[in-house]
Amino acid sequence: MLDLIIKNGSCYIDKALKDQDIAIKNGKIIKIGKIDSEAKEIFDAKGLTILPGCIDTQTHFREPGSTDTEDLHSGSRAAIVGGITSVFEMPNTNPPTSNKIEFQKKLDLAKNRMYCNYAFYFGATKDNAAELADLRDLEGCCGIKLFAGSSTGSLLVQHEKDIEKVFKSSSKVVSVHSEDEEILNMRKKLIKDGDVHTHPLWRNDECAISSTRRIVRIAERYKKKAHILHVTTKQEIDFLSQHKGKITFEITPQHLTIFAPDCYDKLGTYAQMNPPIRDKSHYDRLWYGVKNNFNDTIGSDHAPHLKENKEKNYPNSPSGMPGVQTLMPVMLNHVNDGKLSLEQLMNSVCENPVKIFGIKDKGFIKEGFDADFTIVDMNKKIVIKNKNIESKCGWSPFDGIEFKGTPVSTIIAGQIKMRDGKILGEPEGKPLVF
Repeated sequence: MLDLIIKNGSCYIDKALKDQDIAIKNGKIIKIGKIDSEAKEIFDAKGLTILPGCIDTQTHFREPGSTDTEDLHSGSRAAIVGGITSVFEMPNTNPPTSNKIEFQKKLDLAKNRMYCNYAFYFGATKDNAAELADLRDLEGCCGIKLFAGSSTGSLLVQHEKDIEKVFKSSSKVVSVHSEDEEILNMRKKLIKDGDVHTHPLWRNDECAISSTRRIVRIAERYKKKAHILHVTTKQEIDFLSQHKGKITFEITPQHLTIFAPDCYDKLGTYAQMNPPIRDKSHYDRLWYGVKNNFNDTIGSDHAPHLKENKEKNYPNSPSGMPGVQTLMPVMLNHVNDGKLSLEQLMNSVCENPVKIFGIKDKGFIKEGFDADFTIVDMNKKIVIKNKNIESKCGWSPFDGIEFKGTPVSTIIAGQIKMRDGKILGEPEGKPLVF
């Protein structure tokens, strides 16, 4: 007997929507087509769209170190309520995940506490080149994270010779927070106390493109894979579009949805993140990049902070905003608005993460693949409200905004883990296999 049959849905298969049933047993897709077998459970997906399980390739769940703000359990709850079946989680914790002992501790902390599947980044430092060379078979390791400019936490590799060491010894994709620390330090004098509008003035576009040019030059010299995270500038879109191949890059939903100065007028320090939300000319160019398939991934950069900290006087307010729960509603709304196609979204949150990072048996609805699904209602309208945010931070930059198109169920390894906003069952997420 089958464990589950998903019936009557419109399934995203081979880049098209097809009316098929899906048969699931032991956490795997065993048949796609017309299915009349017996099953322990039938999911009637009439009027719904069945997507492969969506992957958020940039989240900060703050454990260990800042578990008052978020932890692996609460972050994974936010993920599945938002239709995310797998996450990549970042190493800028306290202590940082930059050696194998801390990495193993993170895996141990995740076991039977995370609802979604997970992989962790290994943090690069200027001194851990030997460990970076030996990560190929490390369980649950998605890649190496390099902070070229300072952000939350203590991980920073700012000097060119040290960045070269990281790339030279890397045995995985190097994902980069790309801001130039020298320029950041030079421009600190532009910070106006109490005025968050000066955030993008301090961390300006030159700070981003200068760093990204250097990263690409080094990665190409050593023939290594670099993935530039949260790209924010028109200069980077134009530059990176000419370096496709081993160089890939991400844009966040925030940078595709809000822009300066409006966001700072409305949200104040709640709109503060690194790299910053910029003006409309950058926003327009990011969309040009998405429309022309220049970008490779869309990741939330889920980086929660408590309200009491976000409301501190700028620049004492921390940078970052939550996003894992809202990535899909925000982007599905953009699909409904005709700003990108469903295929482009699926490339960004399913197929490209699998191809770039080498994730096994995820990202596609195919026989033999894992039975992870994000089931969405393209016509359902929702208003995002702070009180419904599962993250411990309890707020969203999109509070009070209506979006059309939303996940209504999350299925992981053939188990229904979320239905109509309600979390079901136990946290049984597993490390991703590469």
